[in-house]
Amino acid sequence: MQVQSEAKPYDTINVTPMLDLAYVLLVIFILMTTAGVQGLKIDLPKPSNQPSTEKKEVRIIQIQADGRLLLNGASIEMAELEQRLQQARARDADAGIVIKGDPQAYYAMVVDLIDMAARLNITNVGLVTARIGS
Repeated sequence: MQVQSEAKPYDTINVTPMLDLAYVLLVIFILMTTAGVQGLKIDLPKPSNQPSTEKKEVRIIQIQADGRLLLNGASIEMAELEQRLQQARARDADAGIVIKGDPQAYYAMVVDLIDMAARLNITNVGLVTARIGS
């Protein structure tokens, strides 16, 4: 009885161990990239115990396309506007203004109004914006 000891070479390569290794490396890569992502540290404002029911008067300053100024709908000059805002700031330390500029108005007028608010120590300044296409 003779045993055949002819070693036959493999015709194909077994890729199962290579695929297992690729999957393990993929899982490690996913875990390491998600673990390394850092978030932003944000200090959220704390709610006050007593909600404020006090309503503040807001002055709306409009800049027309031709450069005219309107304060709550009434025409006004820059010097008079500064005096009125100074008086309002003297009465109420939290006096606020909202600046609404015409799209055709010069942007320098908006900057001048923001500078005026800074000179008068008015910190509650808002800018009215519109959606594009509306």
